[in-house]
Amino acid sequence: MTEIEKVLAEKILVLDGAMGTMLQAYKFEEEDFRGDRFKDHPSPLKGNNDLLSITQPEAIKAVHRKYFEVGADIVETNTFSSTSIGMADYAMEDLVYELNVQSARLAREVADEFTKANPHKPRFVAGSIGPTNRTASMSPDVNDPGFRAVTFDDLVEAYSEQVKGLVEGGSDVLLVETIFDTLNAKAALYAIDVLKEENNWDIPVMVSGTITDASGRTLSGQTVEAFAVSVSHIPLLSVGFNCALGADQLLPYLRRLSNTTDVLVSAHPNAGLPNAFGAYDQTPEEMRDLIKKYLDESLVNIIGGCCGSTPEHIQLIAEVAQDYTPRKVSTTV
Repeated sequence: MTEIEKVLAEKILVLDGAMGTMLQAYKFEEEDFRGDRFKDHPSPLKGNNDLLSITQPEAIKAVHRKYFEVGADIVETNTFSSTSIGMADYAMEDLVYELNVQSARLAREVADEFTKANPHKPRFVAGSIGPTNRTASMSPDVNDPGFRAVTFDDLVEAYSEQVKGLVEGGSDVLLVETIFDTLNAKAALYAIDVLKEENNWDIPVMVSGTITDASGRTLSGQTVEAFAVSVSHIPLLSVGFNCALGADQLLPYLRRLSNTTDVLVSAHPNAGLPNAFGAYDQTPEEMRDLIKKYLDESLVNIIGGCCGSTPEHIQLIAEVAQDYTPRKVSTTV
């Protein structure tokens, strides 16, 4: 049993909040993204937040540090788009392995710093594996429903490269997150499973899907229950949901998931829904009160925040979570 599994048996763990929200405050410009190393790169780089792990590493470490300071147990690596598919937008496919190693090492360094200061509260690193900007289940062309912009094998290759870097950099757990197309996620899980067997890795895997609207389905059309079954072909540390919805909208789907799965449950919802300007207005107090309902109903084992959430949100969630015991896993499901 890994260290994180031991701790999860005893307490609810708190995941960090949004990385992008925090980086926006730095107001980085094109030259900040480029740094000296990429000053002559032919493509625009502003907006490539994952690249900041190389060009602005102190900023990335500062964000991780802020989340740990307010009580987070787990931080996610700055690798949401660090696949060859995601980096193709910036002509940086060749940088993928380095990006993942570097991002994981930055998070590992800060996590070890906090664990050393307080060994009774170990801190963990989750290697963030995003969904890519392509979908294997659906056509991007309404006039050609049979067309696919990516194949399963393409995704497996891209995810394999990312996973190798995340493990090499020191991740404690792999988090396949913001899943809108379960076939993409299955490619990631297949890549992880093969690499675990080839390298004799003992690294837990978290899976987190996205309910896209009030229909209660993923973008590729699956219900909560179908999604849970579809990703259960390999042993998982947890299954859960993040992004797209705020904590209140996500609650009914978490209830269904908790009643369906026999593994741990995670949730990191948005800080409400975006306003007309794309910003998130939900206060830390409002989000905490909504999350408290998850805890009152014993729905989760891992709780955190996604878009719009800040250290202030995570601090209040961590404070309330410590008063609750984790959801018990049923062996009779």
